[in-house]
Amino acid sequence: MGLIEDIKKNKASYLMIAPYMLLFTIFTLIPVISSIFLSFTNYNMLQPPKWVGWANYIRLFLADKIFIKVLRNTFIFAFLTGPLSYFMSFILAWFISEFNPKIRAILTLIFYSPSLAGNVFFIWAFIFSGDAYGLINGWLMRLGILKEPINWLQDPNYVLWVIIIVQLWLSLGAGFLAFVAGFQNLDKELFEAGAIDGIKNRFQELFYITIPQMAPQLMFGAVMQIGASFGVSTVVIALGGLPTRQYSADTVVTYLIDYGTVRFEMGYASAIAVVLFIAMLLTNKVIAAILKRYSTE
Repeated sequence: MGLIEDIKKNKASYLMIAPYMLLFTIFTLIPVISSIFLSFTNYNMLQPPKWVGWANYIRLFLADKIFIKVLRNTFIFAFLTGPLSYFMSFILAWFISEFNPKIRAILTLIFYSPSLAGNVFFIWAFIFSGDAYGLINGWLMRLGILKEPINWLQDPNYVLWVIIIVQLWLSLGAGFLAFVAGFQNLDKELFEAGAIDGIKNRFQELFYITIPQMAPQLMFGAVMQIGASFGVSTVVIALGGLPTRQYSADTVVTYLIDYGTVRFEMGYASAIAVVLFIAMLLTNKVIAAILKRYSTE
């Protein structure tokens, strides 16, 4: 009864959020619930789903060695590109905040532009081209380090690390902008109070004054970076193919795409998606708990 009364009391507010809630329900909530249901079925999009219980999950963790390999690749992406790009975003935003507004705007555009540029990362296909005309091969052969070109994007020993480099180049996205904005809205009086209380250098200001004030931006940036690092797929497919050779650079998302859109095993693909969702959710919870320690609230 309390909910109905609350809706009547705040009907204007509920009316304003209704369009968003409708779109959220149709395009997010229903697909997530459907994916969880389909993960317990055998479904090929041509026949009705057939209930198989936990069979897809048992197959994932006990029978599918390739899934374990792509899961490992995903965690390598997440725990390398995630923290590195997060740290880079924060440090660059801190650096940029020291300049006047015009220079700050130019530097922000320069660092943010790779994430705006769409498929411009194809330039890396030329840089790491597997023939002697590729920039990296050409330089290394000219210096005498290599005698013959390396096929960087097809060799299982190198392709994962090449894609990690490209992903780091693309990683200064919305979290970076949130950090830049956060640095512009710090309470200046706290810095003055800190100087009186014994803060002696910029690093002490950063840890004792800046970071506690920026808890919301830090949380937002962490969520965005986690989502980006766990969801790497476009760069992998564009540079390494689908799948990459010996699945050496495939992630959980590309493996999901392979099963869902190529093999049409939608039940199995849904199980992969659910595992990815749980991994991202747990990681977000851990990051939130860590950042909460530095919050001023």
